[in-house]
Amino acid sequence: MTIDRAVLMFAGLMVLLSLALSHYVSPWFYLLTVFVGLNLIQASITGFCPAAMVFRKLGCPAGVAFK
Repeated sequence: MTIDRAVLMFAGLMVLLSLALSHYVSPWFYLLTVFVGLNLIQASITGFCPAAMVFRKLGCPAGVAFK
């Protein structure tokens, strides 16, 4: 699995987790969804993604977007 796919999977899991937590625990967890969305927009513009740095250190091979 490349860094690109790992970042996309992690973002999707975080959105689903935040939606479940918002429904069952507290509506404040919607802020996590907002944070993930803003981080995806920022990463698409700047190419900088903290999650990509973590996956790189975990040994995932480079992809097209995050090298």
